[in-house]
Amino acid sequence: MVTYEIILLIFLIVCAVTACLAKNLLSTVIIFMSYSSVMCVIWLLLRSPDLAITEAAVGAGVTSILFFITLKNVKQLKEEDETDDV
Repeated sequence: MVTYEIILLIFLIVCAVTACLAKNLLSTVIIFMSYSSVMCVIWLLLRSPDLAITEAAVGAGVTSILFFITLKNVKQLKEEDETDDV
């Protein structure tokens, strides 16, 4: 079980560093979702199911949906600006 926990912690660190260094916003949101999912599993291993459910619902669920909606709206605004310039 210790090996499994070490692998999860390493993956968590890799996700955090990669999310900071990623250039594409969509890939950053996807990495953030995987970070939240790994944190959910870690909370379960620490025997905190209430925190795991909260992390899954808020971290990987609601926040990611809000990020996707924001990226979509930003893309629409950018396209409107490009058509206004022509």
